Amino acid sequence: MLILVTGANGQLGSEIKELSATYKNYQFLFTDIDTLDISNHEATEKYLKKNKPDILINCAAYTAVDKAESEKDTVYNINTNAVKNLAELSSKYKFVLVQISTDYVFEGLNYKPYTENDAANPKSIYAKSKYESEIEMIFNTRYGVIIRTSWLYSSYGHNFVKTILKLGKEKEKLEVIFDQIGTPTYAADLAKALLDAVPQMIKTSGTEIYNYSNEGVCSWYDFACAITEIANNKCKIYPIETKNYKQEAKRPLFSVLNKAKFKTIFKQDIPHWRDSLKKCMSKLLN
Repeated sequence: MLILVTGANGQLGSEIKELSATYKNYQFLFTDIDTLDISNHEATEKYLKKNKPDILINCAAYTAVDKAESEKDTVYNINTNAVKNLAELSSKYKFVLVQISTDYVFEGLNYKPYTENDAANPKSIYAKSKYESEIEMIFNTRYGVIIRTSWLYSSYGHNFVKTILKLGKEKEKLEVIFDQIGTPTYAADLAKALLDAVPQMIKTSGTEIYNYSNEGVCSWYDFACAITEIANNKCKIYPIETKNYKQEAKRPLFSVLNKAKFKTIFKQDIPHWRDSLKKCMSKLLN
């Protein structure tokens, strides 16, 4: 079975690449913008026609949430138009398309974890572009899997964990938002979950949506405190409200995901975010 991973140099793509050697039954192809521009329909069709993947995991995305507010055209080209291309080609060449989406598609006013059936109501350019990619999937492919995840971090790329580690060494105190609640997700856990789910995903008919994050719940403040504690940094973390922190894009105040569907269908246990954070940080600190 041939698995094509696009956006392979990002956090999730890099984790899949690292894991790929342990999945002997699969062959892998890894591409990024330098080798395949998925927003170019003609070039993408030519590549897919030549390589004939059985499943394509699209890790390519524009993820700078605040910057996205002023770069709408670029955001939509990567996050929406490219996915439409892949969805149409998925139907034409009969491969399963796995699209990574986000908890930010939700408005964030729930009081209990969001299920796949809860109504989306995205509030930022980034979130809207990701939600519209889901719609493109639903309308344009017969073989689609959408994975909504949250607060992704890794030993690769730029992310909250690395930022707090860096600032924790440089500063005596930090202020971190405490009234946005969700769940951190270690990209290595998501990568493994996706590859373990391939045998079931390959049977997909229509487009199915699944939630995946690590287990547990926390605020960004709690997350920052845990990072600082594990790193044994002396930096003091202080909680602040969203209204007192300047952000260009609106975020959901609550975006915890209910993962019952994923765990039932794919029969997987999911690690707690604290346990996974320790694993990631052991790589970063050693």
